[in-house]
Amino acid sequence: MYDERLIQPMREEVTRLGIKEARTAAQIDEAVKQPGTTLIFINSVCGCAAGSARPALTLAAKHNILPDRMITSFAGNDIEGVARARQYFTGFAPSSPSFGMLRDGELVWMLERWQIEGRSAAELANTLAQAFDEYCGVSAGA
Repeated sequence: MYDERLIQPMREEVTRLGIKEARTAAQIDEAVKQPGTTLIFINSVCGCAAGSARPALTLAAKHNILPDRMITSFAGNDIEGVARARQYFTGFAPSSPSFGMLRDGELVWMLERWQIEGRSAAELANTLAQAFDEYCGVSAGA
């Protein structure tokens, strides 16, 4: 586990966007089992999380179409939540950072660390926005 003082700013970078923390298996299940779309962001201390994944999420959260819910769990600290999220990410190896989109509890889209590394925040935000357009289809504030 990482020292919570170290990761708190990394958590806040995401939660200040209105993305809810899901630190336990029950919190993950509660979000995923609701009808509609849920984006799960597995946050991380790695450089690609800081350099592109979190900034991309910040940009993508301004898109006009968003998932019904966006939640986050922190790899290395939210052990139970991350483990449960990964159970929903069937067919994919554990990866952090990563993004998974579920619709009505079923995985429909995944972005793994190897697809995040080396890409700019703007490129990743565009990839997220395309996934929102394809799988969500409800305008923010509508």
